[in-house]
Amino acid sequence: MTTLRPLSSSRKLSQLWKTAFSVVGGLAVLTQADMALAGMCRAELPGKIEAIAQNPALTRANVGILIEDATPNARTLYARRAQDKFVPASNVKLLTTAAALQSLGPDFSIRTSVFGQPNAPDSALYVVGRGDPTFTSYQINLLANQLKQKGIRRASSLTAIDNYFTGPAASPYWDDEDYRAGYGAPANSLILNRNELSFTVFPTRVGQPLRVVWDRPEFARGWRIENNTRTVGAGGNEFIDAGQKPGQKVMTVRGQLVAGSGSDNNSIALGDPASYFVEQFQQSLTSYGIFSASGQVSMTNPPAGLVELAAIQSPPLRAFIDPTNLYSVNIYAEAMLKSLGRSVDPTTPDAYQTGAVAVSQILTNLGVAPGSLSVVDGSGLSRRNLATPEAFVDTLQIMAQTPNATIYRNSLAVAGRSGTLRNRLKGTPAEGRFQGKTGTLSGTYTLSGYLNPPNHPPLALSILVNDANAGGRTIRSLIDQIIIQAANLDDC
Repeated sequence: MTTLRPLSSSRKLSQLWKTAFSVVGGLAVLTQADMALAGMCRAELPGKIEAIAQNPALTRANVGILIEDATPNARTLYARRAQDKFVPASNVKLLTTAAALQSLGPDFSIRTSVFGQPNAPDSALYVVGRGDPTFTSYQINLLANQLKQKGIRRASSLTAIDNYFTGPAASPYWDDEDYRAGYGAPANSLILNRNELSFTVFPTRVGQPLRVVWDRPEFARGWRIENNTRTVGAGGNEFIDAGQKPGQKVMTVRGQLVAGSGSDNNSIALGDPASYFVEQFQQSLTSYGIFSASGQVSMTNPPAGLVELAAIQSPPLRAFIDPTNLYSVNIYAEAMLKSLGRSVDPTTPDAYQTGAVAVSQILTNLGVAPGSLSVVDGSGLSRRNLATPEAFVDTLQIMAQTPNATIYRNSLAVAGRSGTLRNRLKGTPAEGRFQGKTGTLSGTYTLSGYLNPPNHPPLALSILVNDANAGGRTIRSLIDQIIIQAANLDDC
């Protein structure tokens, strides 16, 4: 993974499929005329895919592919290194959400509580988090309002209990730059606004700093921006790198954008999310007329004898599985993994590790090939995650036969329509017919999911590309061509 985070996808995405013949990175790309292929029989598919896999852009890459009917013990239509392990990137979320649905259940939800003395207008308050990744400033205001309704007028102290998710808050297996970025925000017990601060940068005049603006200034009160950016002329390289200075409410930003280009959206991870939670809760309490004398974070449970004065229940798991897969929200997947760890062993000293082991064990027990996967996080951000194409196809097939099949499938992006696939496969036979999960790390491009060809039974497939030297646009176009070929199958 590079040390510089790429610009937001909204700036880089462009229409891939043209009505006339086009060339991407020196490679011929299918046009809409080419896509209107006559249906082909299953026996023809391997030759079509082999031709794509032999493309010069994939010469040095490691490629694994498996395409089968979308039912367990089904026909294999094409296999290439299907039992070899690859770095799956965000395709890991398919495994995490499947294990969570089957083990925790679709109605699983997470409670955030405030404890204190009953019938006391002046009480020491303790907010206990249990890792709700959906918790936002709206919910924190609801808690403050509940306390006001209970007659609380002053808090002699406010303590955030951040001990539910034991072990590291962020994976020890991520790259250094991941801990700075919003996409790598830690999943602790008290998550607020995904534990990130978002901002937008705007180019100005050549040679001048970019304009850096908080998206929600009310969430960044007291923060300072250290702006080390510049605006460059046409043809200049564009990048943005930002992070929090350790122990300080300071965001450092460096990078450059081309003059006259559009803005770029980005975010940083909060280095101490529990302290940020306390600070934001104090502000909310104040707005509701409740004064808090002090605020602190503790890893110790509240004193005995307190009662729950206020609480917020998260949406059910079925609701937040959607953004996890549809938009690839990392912190949701990390919180699910840790919730699994707590569920399997409430006394575990490391919810992260216990949850990672649980994912593999749960899926193996369901029928995924033993030894076909090894995960260390919930989101796929680590390169130490390994899985085979067979593991993903097994998971997809098995989930299609469970009572959670519709919830699971509906959480996936739809080609040409939604989520991370909204700009891919448009105008092709796969548009609206492929539902899947994308994955991207530097040199790694993956795609797994369900395909409903118009003239063939549904398919489950996985395409994993590692160690690619060609650009992402080129590799994704080749992956999409494989999907298109499969979408043109006839049942013969």
